[in-house]
Amino acid sequence: MKITKLGLQNYTQTWELMQVFSANRQVDTEDELWIVEHPPVFTQGISGKVGHLLQNSDIPVVQSDRGGQITYHGPGQLIVYCLIDLKRLGIGVKKMVSLMEMAIIDVLSHYNIHSQTKNGAPGVYVADAKIAALGLKVKNGRTYHGLSLNVDMDLSPFSHINPCGYQDLAVTQLADLTDNIKIETIASELTQTLKKYVTRN
Repeated sequence: MKITKLGLQNYTQTWELMQVFSANRQVDTEDELWIVEHPPVFTQGISGKVGHLLQNSDIPVVQSDRGGQITYHGPGQLIVYCLIDLKRLGIGVKKMVSLMEMAIIDVLSHYNIHSQTKNGAPGVYVADAKIAALGLKVKNGRTYHGLSLNVDMDLSPFSHINPCGYQDLAVTQLADLTDNIKIETIASELTQTLKKYVTRN
């Protein structure tokens, strides 16, 4: 599995690159994880409702083809895009989502942060506050899009939305829960952990 660091990239352009990669991959194309951050942007999932955007701002809103509802991306948030051939691995999308959640929980535990999932609400939570969101697109048995983990960012734009479609859902981040956090370190730990979980299944 190839891990690629893309740095700070425009959301729409990165989305288009994922679509091109997925459309052109062959049966033996190596799976990839892309590490990226985005400038401020709200993204709507395919089931997203306009009413979950509570107030307009200068932050653009992009209608995406991933699963889920509206969320926010911005600098200081770690995004890992998962370009995975589920068919080749012999797993379904629910299993893939579970592996992504497990990898996040595992990494957070290294920082003595207890986190968990919630039934019917994909993502990872610390107490009742969401720290990581997930959203995938599956086409021809292959995924793109992925996960976002709040590391050290401005959380205030989340107040402009019902995060992931949930009213009054609190959000949190690593920087508010532990000291000496570097997004580069978290990115390395999370992608290596996710690679381990996915490739051993």
